[in-house]
Amino acid sequence: MNFFRLSKIANITRQKTSAALPPSQNVLRNSSEIPLFMKHEFASSMLVKGDFNNLVKLPKYVDLYEWLAINTFDFFNLINMFYGVVSEECTNNSCPIMSAGQSEFYWSDTQRKAIKLPATQYVDYVLSQIQTIIMDEKIFPTRAGYPFQKDFRLTLRTIFLELFRVIAHIYWNHYDVIVNLRLESHINSTFIHFIYFTSEYDLIDKKDLSSMEDFINLALP
Repeated sequence: MNFFRLSKIANITRQKTSAALPPSQNVLRNSSEIPLFMKHEFASSMLVKGDFNNLVKLPKYVDLYEWLAINTFDFFNLINMFYGVVSEECTNNSCPIMSAGQSEFYWSDTQRKAIKLPATQYVDYVLSQIQTIIMDEKIFPTRAGYPFQKDFRLTLRTIFLELFRVIAHIYWNHYDVIVNLRLESHINSTFIHFIYFTSEYDLIDKKDLSSMEDFINLALP
């Protein structure tokens, strides 16, 4: 699924300060009522043009769960790197609540109690938890003869919901950083691919996509 160089994002994650445009040229957030990512010149910026269906279809002779696992790992790495690019701008002051537009997201503790957290803490918990799950051989087996668990798809639905919340937060709160680093075509292509993939395999309920619904309708080929 990696249709662009991950090294570019990784590079910028390490050198984002020097790579950003001079302050006078920076794209200002909240410069209008229209979210920056909804403006045509940015929403239409893609690395991949055309139908994404072929990218998400299960290849012949490939096990379904293997395909889901590989793509989950890739999407996690990509979204993790995109958040790394904007993480310095995501602080307790700038993002006191984990949100995307009008949608607010709450962390559930071990008692299933909903807790309101700053975005940076919420994302740290989410990405750490997902990494732990992905590295667990019982859940994501990598050796031949070790089957996937019966509730594997339920685990994936939890992972993809949280990954969606992270990337939606980036769009709504830190897209100016993405544009300043000229990564809009990268994140847009990743996001649309993500939407096609989760739709193809029923990994996110449509109602949970509401914070990005307008952008999805605008950007979907």
